Amino acid sequence: MPQLQDRTYWLQTMLRIAEPVLAHLAEGRLAASLPVQGPPDRQVYAPLEAFARTLAGITPWLESGSEDGLRGRFAALAREGLDQATRPDSPDRMNFGEGGQPIVDAAFLAQAILRAPTALWAKLPDRVRGQVAAALKETRSRKPCFNNWLLFSALIEAALRRMGEDWDPMRVDYALKQHEQWYAGDGAYGDGPHFHWDYYNSFVIHPMLIDLLAEVGAEDPEWEAMREPALRRARRYAEVLERLISPEGTFPPLGRSLAYRFGAFHLLAQLALRRQLPDSLPAPQVRAALTAVIRNMIEAEGTFDENGWLRIGFRGHQPWIGEPYVSTGSLYLCTVVFLPLGLDASDPFWSGEPMDWTAKKIWSGGQARIDKALDG
Repeated sequence: MPQLQDRTYWLQTMLRIAEPVLAHLAEGRLAASLPVQGPPDRQVYAPLEAFARTLAGITPWLESGSEDGLRGRFAALAREGLDQATRPDSPDRMNFGEGGQPIVDAAFLAQAILRAPTALWAKLPDRVRGQVAAALKETRSRKPCFNNWLLFSALIEAALRRMGEDWDPMRVDYALKQHEQWYAGDGAYGDGPHFHWDYYNSFVIHPMLIDLLAEVGAEDPEWEAMREPALRRARRYAEVLERLISPEGTFPPLGRSLAYRFGAFHLLAQLALRRQLPDSLPAPQVRAALTAVIRNMIEAEGTFDENGWLRIGFRGHQPWIGEPYVSTGSLYLCTVVFLPLGLDASDPFWSGEPMDWTAKKIWSGGQARIDKALDG
């Protein structure tokens, strides 16, 4: 069945990307082994970037079933990685408190913990739980930028709340209310006071708003009232993302951080995982579109180096495309496209017959829904 072949392909691809990061870290060798392509000053941030971003994508799969076989191996690597990353005497103890970048990747680590509360958190020894909580609290000394970074601070607090630690509702409230002010319309938020033509609504803003409100919304009536509008806006933005995928399975190289590759479809993958795709997007249609994108990018020559590490590029190896904040570790945000692997193989996302996506239907002379803006 071609649809189940898709799932196998996704899983093999995700593990191909994740294994070098998790295996080296579990042995305390990530910092020594990770080839940091990009500005030399990113060396201090790259290990946490690679680890946290990998976990943000792989954890729904880790959480989705028994730990027999392959899943069990990777779950054990992830938990050992949390120990290595936060233990004071570890050769791979990561930077949570110097410079601004740790806020970003501690938030992806927090998001991973929220996505796998059993596989990644409940099964940790108490000692490691204490280490992780202390590491996340180190980021409180960092000042977030006045843009999507406010969500990073908020999500870290939400994870601390889940851990039973003291948490700061003010950081959550500030992030939520600022993003409400930054809503630009038709499913899109400004990245701060201004709108940017890039993929940050999908890389960060919508996925973190959804996860944040799911975790803490019930704590405050004002936050709870934000959940339905946030989901409605996210579903509209997911429609936009799907329509950006060409008949050939490419998408516009628009805006910054293009080296995150198919991480640009974080939101589409997240809504599929949560079974909250809009009615206009049948799950098998989204699967077919994303499979085409993944194949186009991951199979390009030069995507990996000779040791299996990702290299900077949009399609293949294109080091010029990396901004000054992009290093090898940054690239692992691409794993978030694999969130639907947290769904069982019998779920319609995987079991449904392949369907042409919107652009493929229209450019072949077929029919698709007329697009319509989200009012209000």
